[in-house]
Amino acid sequence: MSRLSKKMMALLLTGVMTMSLAACGSSGSTETGSSSGSTTTPAASTEASEGGSEAADAEVDPNNPYAGIDTSEHVTITYMTVGDAKTNGEQEAALAEINKILESEINTTLEVYNIGWTDYLSNYNLTLAQMDGSVDLVGTGTDWLDAWPNAQQGAFLELSEDMLKTYAPLTYAQVPAENWDKCKYNGEIYFLPEDHFTQWTNHGFMYRMDWAKEAGLENGVHSWEDLTTYFKSVKEKHPDVLPWDSDGTHNVQLVGGWMASHTDFISIDGICAGALYGGRTNDPYTLWSPFYEGDELVEFAKMMKEWDTLGVWKTDVLNNTGVDNREEMLQGQTSVDQHHTETWYGTVRPRMDKEQPGSDVGFFWFGEETGNLVALNITHGAMAISAASKNPERALMVADYLRNNEEVYHLICYGREGEQYVYDEATGTRQQPEGYTDEGKGIAFNYWWGRNDDLEIPDGKRDLVSYEALCAEYDKVKIDYPYGKLVLDLSAIQSNINNINEIHDNYMKKISYGKYDGSAEDIVAEYRAALQSAGFETVLEELQKQVDAVYK
Repeated sequence: MSRLSKKMMALLLTGVMTMSLAACGSSGSTETGSSSGSTTTPAASTEASEGGSEAADAEVDPNNPYAGIDTSEHVTITYMTVGDAKTNGEQEAALAEINKILESEINTTLEVYNIGWTDYLSNYNLTLAQMDGSVDLVGTGTDWLDAWPNAQQGAFLELSEDMLKTYAPLTYAQVPAENWDKCKYNGEIYFLPEDHFTQWTNHGFMYRMDWAKEAGLENGVHSWEDLTTYFKSVKEKHPDVLPWDSDGTHNVQLVGGWMASHTDFISIDGICAGALYGGRTNDPYTLWSPFYEGDELVEFAKMMKEWDTLGVWKTDVLNNTGVDNREEMLQGQTSVDQHHTETWYGTVRPRMDKEQPGSDVGFFWFGEETGNLVALNITHGAMAISAASKNPERALMVADYLRNNEEVYHLICYGREGEQYVYDEATGTRQQPEGYTDEGKGIAFNYWWGRNDDLEIPDGKRDLVSYEALCAEYDKVKIDYPYGKLVLDLSAIQSNINNINEIHDNYMKKISYGKYDGSAEDIVAEYRAALQSAGFETVLEELQKQVDAVYK
């Protein structure tokens, strides 16, 4: 019996009845095996969301979704992901379990090719450009892994709706039509989006609630001004603590976070490293940039100079390489950490509860003051098929299995039960086995391209209660990423963008850490003059034309 809750089982039955009576809506989940027992056919989504099409839903038999497909020929499919491979043998052991299922069900063997983190983007693109058939299934992302440029250059296969309905029927039925539209270039689908998984990678500051209360912030830190108050108190009451041992590389997050908290600016992904171009929450398709106009950047520069003078970071912060602020915070040596929501509830808060009891770590998220929060783009993680794959149909079937088969999903996401995790029946969560270390037992399939909330086992070491409370807060203000259908052609302005990137990086390092001479007004004026000379307005004009062509 697979681990589906009673609520999910009820949804399953409702979904099956809906299909039988109306032949519309997405297919319901069908329980066909055990996560620790015999092999299973993929279980369809248990959430009754709109599917790819009514016809697709009516045709899918959840007990045999691949009926009629000839899999008599054995093939090997290579899945390419990013991240350093493990050398402890555990990944191979988990892959062997996955292959028992795939070989039995669809006569396919899966191999995994890891692109290491060193120069990962260059090596990733070079591997795809070889077009030699060495990879089939490709993890990608439109905002960090050049998914659109690779699609434009012919590295990815066009996926027809008939192909998706036939070889990835469960995924096709699960993904709403509007989400498939966000995976199209020139009218053709290129990706399977990770649109059925909840994650928050928005950034902010993690801080100690016990120290916030010492600063008179009884309800915690909820603004940049509160942060200043907090830092002043830490300096006064904990003189041996460095408020933030930054390594000098957080300039993009700092200034971007400030803009989210002080404007209604929302940025377009994938243009330049600093996310300088975008629209407003109530008018996303009229482009502007608070980096280029307005008073907000001047006010940011003033506060960062104040933080620098206060001693929030080391005087040589721009050369402060090799430090580990998070580990120092765990040891009580620093007062904040800057990263995203997932890191707060998944790593820092639970570890601080153990290492610094009573610290009650809170999270001030960028945009909190204005309610400016954009949900993660559904193609931040996505699955594509290499255009050079010799077996694209079978690759799609594997993608469908990874996303929808409970046992395969748990193996590729968590590893082997009893080795990488143990299941706690009492809490319904997964825990690390006694003696577990990532070095000795960790795996690195890094399956970030098709995760599925319906099949997730909550991580017991995370602070799920605090996370759910924050998610409820997010749900009240979040908006969907409004540029999902925008596929930009930057060829005519790429040289301008390259120069703008360099200017932004050089100036923002100094501005974000208060390491500039003269007034805030002077350094911002100098920065903006450099942007203008580099063609900032030319880029803005071209981007506006392309946005207008799609949305106006």
